Amino acid sequence: MKTLTTTEELKEFCLEAAKHPFVTVDTEFLRERTYYSKLCLVQLAFPGEGDENAVLVDPLADGLELDPLYDLFRDESVVKVFHAARQDLEIFWVDAKVFPKPLFDTQVAAMVCGFGDQAGYETLVRKIVKEGVDKSSRFTDWSRRPLTDAQKNYALADVTHLRVVYQYLAAELEKSGRGHWVTEELQVLTNPGTYDIQPQDAWRRIKTRTNSSKFLALVRELAAFREDYAQTNNVPRNRVFKDDALVELASTKPKTGSDLGGSRLLLREARRGAIAEGILAAVARGVNCPAEKMPKPDRTKEKLQVNPALADLLRVLLKSKTENAGVAAKLIAPSSDLDAIAAGQRDVAALSGWRLEVFGADALRLCDGQIALAAKGQTVRVVEL
Repeated sequence: MKTLTTTEELKEFCLEAAKHPFVTVDTEFLRERTYYSKLCLVQLAFPGEGDENAVLVDPLADGLELDPLYDLFRDESVVKVFHAARQDLEIFWVDAKVFPKPLFDTQVAAMVCGFGDQAGYETLVRKIVKEGVDKSSRFTDWSRRPLTDAQKNYALADVTHLRVVYQYLAAELEKSGRGHWVTEELQVLTNPGTYDIQPQDAWRRIKTRTNSSKFLALVRELAAFREDYAQTNNVPRNRVFKDDALVELASTKPKTGSDLGGSRLLLREARRGAIAEGILAAVARGVNCPAEKMPKPDRTKEKLQVNPALADLLRVLLKSKTENAGVAAKLIAPSSDLDAIAAGQRDVAALSGWRLEVFGADALRLCDGQIALAAKGQTVRVVEL
């Protein structure tokens, strides 16, 4: 097991990797105590057997720069293979504003190839490589040095087995002609907007029991302050204050530091200093927000007139279509999308792109009364009307 600790070693490996059709990539990181992930290890492998052509890269080593890796990421002649890539890509985007291209995510590909919803890496290794994965180092502290042999073995297995998984799934996609499905799905992962969180939009993730514009104005200002503080100080947003405390603050509208002392849910550290000042300023902005600048609640779901019988038929159709196609139903359409279609909405992901091909076209025909569903034994089939 070779661990690269200098930029020159990394450059040498990446130049060699660039001669091959693909390279597998994984990371180990910590995020419990920070807003942004702390990258602790990068694992890389290009085609070969066992640990051959596989290395560990130590980004914590003094003087090591990841520029050679980012150059490899930009090399479009080499496919960069990840499993469940989103958190890995966020790290590289935040650090260097770079996305690996072209990208292949084996989790997405597995869903298209019939391995179910969000197939785990261990499941794919067991079913495709016919080997087990050692889980003993999963919850280790990857920032501590030196790494043990057990940690290194665990980390390296994440890219050595991934070579076989990738080659199998790529071959399956080639046979089925579904490669463009995966490409379409990965566009979200390589969109900067997926990772660039704007503080003024942070309120949209907060669950509240009321949708009044005045209340949401307070939620927006408090969430924006928390997000900005967390980003600036690189601390988890829940270390500033949690969602339930945010909602409580929006309800009680504290005006002074002593008012903050009466909060049941606010952490002690948030009742004084910069956080306390930020909370009070955010509350004041929310209270004084002009009516025309208050956030408008999303009432589209409240207005949906869902035909429950049609929604149930769409669920049956989805199950039939995905079973026949060998695709995870969750990848095609969540239950909320089916309700939206049954209510007459057409701006739904299930009705565009490759999903239209698998499910959406017949879903529209079902809604228009052009087809019906018939059951025979264990199967459901479409009947033309």
